[in-house]
Amino acid sequence: VEGQASGNTTENISSKKSISPSTSSVNSLPDAQGLVSGARATDSARITKFTNELSRPAVILDKLRELSWSGVPPYMRPNIWRLLLGYAPPNADRREGVLTRKRLEYVECVSQYYDIPDTERSDEEITMLRQIAVDCPRTVPDVTFFQDPQIQKSLERILYTWAIRHPASGYVQGINDLVTPFLIVFLSEHLEGNLDTWSMENLSLQDVSNIEADCYWCLSKFLDGMQDHYTFAQPGIQRLVFRLKELVHRIDEPLSRHIEEQGLEFLQFAFRWFNCLLIREVPFHLVTRLWDTYLAEGDYLPDFLVYISASFLLTWSEKLQKLDFQEMVMFLQHLPTRNWAHHELEMVLSRAYMWHTMFKSSPSHLAN
Repeated sequence: VEGQASGNTTENISSKKSISPSTSSVNSLPDAQGLVSGARATDSARITKFTNELSRPAVILDKLRELSWSGVPPYMRPNIWRLLLGYAPPNADRREGVLTRKRLEYVECVSQYYDIPDTERSDEEITMLRQIAVDCPRTVPDVTFFQDPQIQKSLERILYTWAIRHPASGYVQGINDLVTPFLIVFLSEHLEGNLDTWSMENLSLQDVSNIEADCYWCLSKFLDGMQDHYTFAQPGIQRLVFRLKELVHRIDEPLSRHIEEQGLEFLQFAFRWFNCLLIREVPFHLVTRLWDTYLAEGDYLPDFLVYISASFLLTWSEKLQKLDFQEMVMFLQHLPTRNWAHHELEMVLSRAYMWHTMFKSSPSHLAN
């Protein structure tokens, strides 16, 4: 993880185990449409494989990563995400005890840091709490469920407690988005039906506390591998933006040249992509599927994000080459992904995987 944070890309690319599906994954499936239609995650043969892995006395994480990369059946996500992030231990006998202990620890943290009067906070802490309180209502504004005051309060508690416990970065705008996939997945263990019909009224206080705890610990584990993405000046993200520019130049020289000629800086659009991990760029109903791949990548995720972002951008290569500077800025701020389904997302991921496989043995294009 330290190597990851310091941007040791050459090492990361060349030493990466092949945990993703084979390069020709779409063609090698019994039902080639399965992957692109999003049906692969619920294919009965795959469900059997997931069930077999989860029923072991100790889960083999590499096998679970390999399976999860192409999508996790929604009802299995909570358990699988906890395992992939190292929050729940692989050993089945220890799992319940560890989760109980960590959930209690979270309650103690909230009591110690959040449930106190402002007179016991520093000026910096008061400012941070106010910023979080402002950002929570802005989180996923197009999903009604996130406008629920109880959900916003949970989000506020998770974010503030995380920020106090991680003083190197503290709270940075964008981290509020990163909690939302965890919230949805862990709420899905307790609420049935469509997200539009969910109500926090149906949850006990204990349920809410456990869900918050799982979100808190999973966010902490997730961000451990990208600490310098959110420290002062966010050097980790600056580095990924630079690598994206280099990779696009290598894959699509005409688009790269056009962007440069128009005077558009990659930072102007890609910073938000990396800061919020594309959550704001794709329809929210696709986010948990995207995060299956993120969590399966594990420590290699920052490296792979560069390839996902290149694949995402190059979806519109032809269109972008016809636009001037102002038109490109507007287009990239409001990408036409509103009607995307699993097919479009799987194409982005498949391309990213293919390019990663092609370039991982010759990573000079990503040299610092």
